[in-house]
Amino acid sequence: MNRRPESRAFTLIELLTVITIIGILAGIVIGVGRRAGESGREARAKVELATISTALESYKRQYGDYPSVTTPAALLQSIHRSLDLVYFTLDREGDPATDTSLQLVDPWDNPYSYYHFPKSTTRSSTYLIYSAGADGLDVAPTSIASQNRNDPVNLDNIYAND
Repeated sequence: MNRRPESRAFTLIELLTVITIIGILAGIVIGVGRRAGESGREARAKVELATISTALESYKRQYGDYPSVTTPAALLQSIHRSLDLVYFTLDREGDPATDTSLQLVDPWDNPYSYYHFPKSTTRSSTYLIYSAGADGLDVAPTSIASQNRNDPVNLDNIYAND
């Protein structure tokens, strides 16, 4: 009798099929991981902005108005006593009480943007603080009314004091 021995090896097609399936699954896992990481950064930025807003309200209660500063470093100088800086990222090591160039940075390592809008005849004093988001593009608003949050450049910005 001429019996053919049973083959216990995989064929090339079976191996390619398994490799393709593993590649697809790996791509899905990596994509989900990236989205989760980005969602985490956005959540952190929102919490930090809310905390900074609370510090700004404390500053206003103490001094009667929000800080009239023009740089992120000057903002930190104004409100650092009201913040627990352990939970924030700074652009480098330093003491905010003495280092006048130290800045709070968002989860993408860009400084938070702050604008103070003084009291006018039509509105009370207010401010705008925000993160430029993942792309880091920052289009500075000149007034509260001119903020175009639907501008494609600003779609990833995260705002406080809306």
